[in-house]
Amino acid sequence: MRVKATMRVKVGAAVVAALALTAAGLGASGSGGDDDKEPVGVAQVASTLGPGEGMLNLLTLPGAIESGSTDPRVDWVTPFQERTGCKVGLKVVKTPEEMADLMRDGDRRYDGVAAPPEVAGRLVAENQVAPVNTDLVDGYKKLEPELRGQLKRNGKHYGIPYVWGVNLLMYDTRAVPPPGSWAALFDPGQARRYSGKLVMRDSPLAIAEAALYLKAKERKLKIRDPYSLTPKQLAAAGRVLAAQRPHVEQYWERPADAVSAFAGGRAVLGQAWPYQVDVLNRASRPVQGVIPSEGVTGWMDAWMIGARVQHPNCMYQWLQWTASPDVQQQVAEWTGVAPANPQACSGDRLKPGFCAAYHVGDRDYLDDISFAHAPSKACGDTSEKSEKNDCTDYAAWTKTWIESTKL
Repeated sequence: MRVKATMRVKVGAAVVAALALTAAGLGASGSGGDDDKEPVGVAQVASTLGPGEGMLNLLTLPGAIESGSTDPRVDWVTPFQERTGCKVGLKVVKTPEEMADLMRDGDRRYDGVAAPPEVAGRLVAENQVAPVNTDLVDGYKKLEPELRGQLKRNGKHYGIPYVWGVNLLMYDTRAVPPPGSWAALFDPGQARRYSGKLVMRDSPLAIAEAALYLKAKERKLKIRDPYSLTPKQLAAAGRVLAAQRPHVEQYWERPADAVSAFAGGRAVLGQAWPYQVDVLNRASRPVQGVIPSEGVTGWMDAWMIGARVQHPNCMYQWLQWTASPDVQQQVAEWTGVAPANPQACSGDRLKPGFCAAYHVGDRDYLDDISFAHAPSKACGDTSEKSEKNDCTDYAAWTKTWIESTKL
């Protein structure tokens, strides 16, 4: 399936070919990628856009970009290359940590990265990504407003929303009564009822669901943001996870692992995305996904511009391309997550059932989601710099996750 030829990329002779960069020659065409290791500066926000440089080097996790190699019907790279003349070079990594390490490597020059929340905030804090001039991205204002603010720091935007999802509480309706609270998964007495048949995401950010549970159960902890935890609050969440660990059948990394666990009867209750609920329902498996009384957490992947961007004009064309409704439709169908552009659900692009199941464009639904951000020592609203530094960073979360679930 190819992307419909409806998107116009506003690049041409009428646009001044200049980009505000601190390093001279950073916008010049070149081979890029891992082999280009000359020292470079750090890009500033672009003010104008010029012709493409003919190359684009991107960094992603598996499945974020499809060029027809997995399935010839799924390809939003080839049409982009044909339309813009920007040849896409792709580096696929297995984990967010590998992604972060490559972006930190000063000898490497990635133009863009499809960053999950575990990585995005840290890349901003470490100056590994450049601000985005959203005026140069056609269709930016059509993206979901709640998502557009997730990577805004001190008045600057550092990412273009790509896809998003929520972390639901999924249960087998034959074995588990409808759960109304995260207590079904985290309260020791309740978790014991389904011992050996619980599943959890294998990510330090899954600590946030335990924090949501504690936010309601232990009000003295005064948890506000489940992703901004003091050492005391983080330790309490760690104890909840450690008590739960004997009852967990699997900590899943790949979404398919949770699907297999429920389909095979090895799991009856656990954390899941709408994707897993949808896949199992279409296979006639009796599962449901619910939003507990304490609320849910969510996540957003975003395209970010590398601090050592070598092909900025092609990168901006890619941002425009991936934000367009037709590409968003393909990405949503292939990955099984919600598109950042609600227009992907207009016309005949996506089936109405898909958009309803994923609550695309449902502002009330989005308002109730605590979207993930990389934990940092600075507490408070991540959109602005906080003066409070008594929270815990991602390294502390990773340590707590390993000690609570692995050791």
